Amino acid sequence: MIMPRMAPHPSDPPRGDPTSPVAPHRLAVRVYYEDTDFSGVVYHASYLRFLERGRTEFLRALGIAHRVIFGNGVADSFHFVVRAMTIEFLKPALIDDELRVETHPSATRGASVDMMQKIRRDCEVLLTAKVRIAVVAGGKARRIPAGILAKLKASTVAGPHT
Repeated sequence: MIMPRMAPHPSDPPRGDPTSPVAPHRLAVRVYYEDTDFSGVVYHASYLRFLERGRTEFLRALGIAHRVIFGNGVADSFHFVVRAMTIEFLKPALIDDELRVETHPSATRGASVDMMQKIRRDCEVLLTAKVRIAVVAGGKARRIPAGILAKLKASTVAGPHT
């Protein structure tokens, strides 16, 4: 289901310097039959999987790998959880569409990060999501480790982003 990261499409909005930590991360996703309802329109819950993959690949691009932070139960292991999410479904995606999931943090705190996500088809924004993720260890909220927090802060985009 996940396609390799695509080269910029001619209709993409300006991205700026692709090495910049504040450029939104983009992940290409193809819509398959399994992602749709009986009519070929993407089923609403499928968008949650697309968004999750976008957040995971964004973290991976920052050098934050889930396998490492899970740590196989060692004392300093933790994981990210979704604390809150607001989604606006603007237009439907259809079977065989090539989509881009854009992800960037919009605010960082000691134990949570707010992320903005968009799903686009070419220039069209199909969905926007505001997601708050938190760090949990041993079933309890905890502060984000300093090294990871620094990476997230360096990639934070304040205010609206297209």
